[in-house]
Order: sequence, then structure tokens, then C-alpha cells
Amino acid sequence: MATVAACSFVRIPKPFFSDKEFGQALVFSRRRVSAVAASGIYAVATPLETKPDDLVESILSQVRQTDRGVLLSRNEHQRVAQVADELQKFCVAEPTKCPLIFGEWDVQYCSNPTSPGGVYRNAFGRLIFKAKEMIQVVESPDTVKNRVSFTALGLLDGEVSLKGKLTALDGEWIQVVFEPPELKVGGWEFKYGGESEVKLQITYVDDKIRLGKGSRGALFVFQRREPLP
Repeated sequence: MATVAACSFVRIPKPFFSDKEFGQALVFSRRRVSAVAASGIYAVATPLETKPDDLVESILSQVRQTDRGVLLSRNEHQRVAQVADELQKFCVAEPTKCPLIFGEWDVQYCSNPTSPGGVYRNAFGRLIFKAKEMIQVVESPDTVKNRVSFTALGLLDGEVSLKGKLTALDGEWIQVVFEPPELKVGGWEFKYGGESEVKLQITYVDDKIRLGKGSRGALFVFQRREPLP
């Protein structure tokens, strides 16, 4: 299991006034605290350190059961983005070189519902195609496979799959060039369209989740399907 620890140290300086002045200041401080308490206003201690594990659980709890973000309000999307920004502070250096990016991932959330799944996930597409699973597999050294399984009109099971080649552009950004998509519905199977290309910045990765931002700013939350051995 990969963990990222952040430590904070607080140094308390010695008083720079006399013992008498220090005593007077302490009395004044106690009176002020008593006045604040009497007015019904209480100060809440802020933790010096936020653990990444807590942030991971927070972001997962916010995106589960939301149809991968479709059901969230604008304010709820903003709260997800805030947690993602906090997690980015704990990201390993050069995540594109980290072996934790490999594995089988569930797409749990996207701030733009049409980014994963394309036309199958826009407002009209969701009326016809009910998504069941959205999976991304990243295989060493440079293969990405996307798969969206769905039910069409509540009658036919199908799936759309993409296979692409991954290239690390730098320590954070990757580019994936996908082959034409393959569509399977009932007994039919065929390819259509042409190649496509995406760029994604990996902003956080550990043994549970991976966060990414598309070149147009869409935020993705991936959850690992099986725990690491």
C-alpha cells in the first residue's frame, strides 16, 4: 500500500516581554475568552494536518450513487473539486512514472458527463442507453482500454470499447491515442468512426483512487476495482 505522509511542526517562540507583562497579558486573554464564551461564540480548533486517507474517503462518499456526477448540483460539484484540490497536495512526484497508475479502474465521477462515454452520456444518449459499468484498464507499459457497458432501451445489452496507446508527455501529463471504437449490441459487432486523442493530467494516485484533469478542465475520479496484493 502506498501512503503519503505530511508532517507539520509548530515552533512556539519564547515571550519577548517581562514576566509581569506576560501575567497581565494572560489575565487579559482569559477575560477575553470568557467574554467570547458568554456571547455564545465558540472557537473551533482547526487540525494542523489533513490526512489523505480522510480526503479519499470524503471524495468517494460524495461521488457514489450520483450516476458518475450527473445527479450532483453545481455546489456539490464545487465541493468535489475542493477535495480534489486538497488531495493534489499529497500527490507523489511525477505520477506518470508511478506503477500505481496501472490496474483496472471504475469511472466513479466526471465533472463533465459527456467526457466519459461521449454521445452515449449526453442528455439524449442517457435516455436511450443506461450505463451499467464504465471501466478503464491501464496496462504496463503503454496500453489503455476503456469500456462502457449499457442497456439500450431497457431491452438490449451492449458495450462500447476503445483501445489506445499511452504516452507520458511529462511527469504529470499523459496522452492516449485511441483506435476507432468498437460497438457490440446483441449479436452485432462492428467498428465505426476514426481515431481519437485525449490528454489527461494525473493529479493524485494511490492504492485506492486516481484523479485526473482533462485538457479542458474536466475532473475525473477513478476507483481501483480490486485491492493491490
